[in-house]
Amino acid sequence: MCFYIKMLSMKKDITSRQDIELLVNEFYSRVKQDPVIGFVFTDIAKVNWEKHLPVMYDFFENMLFYTGSYTGNPMELHKHINRILPLNETHFKQWEYLFCKVVDELFEGPTAELVKQRAKSISAIMQIKIKEANSSADKIY
Repeated sequence: MCFYIKMLSMKKDITSRQDIELLVNEFYSRVKQDPVIGFVFTDIAKVNWEKHLPVMYDFFENMLFYTGSYTGNPMELHKHINRILPLNETHFKQWEYLFCKVVDELFEGPTAELVKQRAKSISAIMQIKIKEANSSADKIY
């Protein structure tokens, strides 16, 4: 009986674009409502969700499965947003928290762990690049 119950509660790993779409859709549905970062997407960036979500599907699909489906420069977009509203560690940590929480609720396995690790790495790199850009802008020549 216990084995049967455990089997029913097992989550699958991320294995397809459909899994990525589920993850991205659920994640951004939470982001939009989040009191810490939701306004960055809705009020500052004014995200067009019909355009943004397919780009995010491509981004994460390429990140995990190397499909070549994503071409873009997310760093430049985040630097632009940072010029409007300075992004800080709290924003990035909340993004990471929500992302990892959604992954953990929906999936488990090596690819689920990989997407969380890569998302955290990207977040860390973006924070460093934004701090560098801020430091460069603060210098007086």
